[in-house]
Amino acid sequence: MARGSAGLSVLSRHLRILESFDAWHPFLTLSEIAQAADLPRSSTHRLVAELEKEGLLERLPDRTYRLGVRLWEFASRTPGAVGLREIARPWLGAVHERVRQHTQLGVLSGTDVLYIERMSTRDAVVNATLIGGRIPVHASSIGLVLLANADPGLIDQVAEGQLKVYTERTPHTATELRAILRRVRGDGHAVTDGYIHLASRGIAVPVMGPDGTVYAGMGVVVPSDGTPAAPYVQLLRRAAAGVARDLAMAYRPDVDERAHGIR
Repeated sequence: MARGSAGLSVLSRHLRILESFDAWHPFLTLSEIAQAADLPRSSTHRLVAELEKEGLLERLPDRTYRLGVRLWEFASRTPGAVGLREIARPWLGAVHERVRQHTQLGVLSGTDVLYIERMSTRDAVVNATLIGGRIPVHASSIGLVLLANADPGLIDQVAEGQLKVYTERTPHTATELRAILRRVRGDGHAVTDGYIHLASRGIAVPVMGPDGTVYAGMGVVVPSDGTPAAPYVQLLRRAAAGVARDLAMAYRPDVDERAHGIR
């Protein structure tokens, strides 16, 4: 049996298969799926067939597989990230018109930032993010504003875990990361110069949800050229306040005083 596959539920094995696909590997053969999911080929064949039958995977003429459009159908029904993305898009667009580099929106997902929207110009500075992609929270400006306002247990988990190093400027010790988080909490924003690409600089602020907690992070990625961050921070704060206000309106309770979801 493949390493790590013993004792997994059927659902866990299905999820392993779906998680094998990402932006860099959108098309996989059966053997590649089995290797990426760390499952026996025989089990993978059966599980893939079940996912294909339900429309969660699609088989192509060259015998490779890709994620099925039914996954998008399920995702489009999710009131959290999808509703947030729709509400935030006009505000992101307003920021992007001013910045003309990269403007993006992310939410906390485990110990990563999950990016749910990104706007970019063709000649913008190099940027590691993709819509639907993930980056460890310690290496991202959006990740830092989310982590700085997260549960202390999550902060401990990230700080005491293995911190992936992208460049010499990426935080790589628990002491360094905790000091950065204290500064982010005090400033109300995060600035990351060269954490992933030395030529790029991330600047981000939190977006507050209807319940008063940090709901998401909004940020820009611009050239790391020494330009003051303050104008970007002010621009982002105005946009984040607009998103927070629109979220509060969208999730306002109906006449029966129960807020079941986005209006």
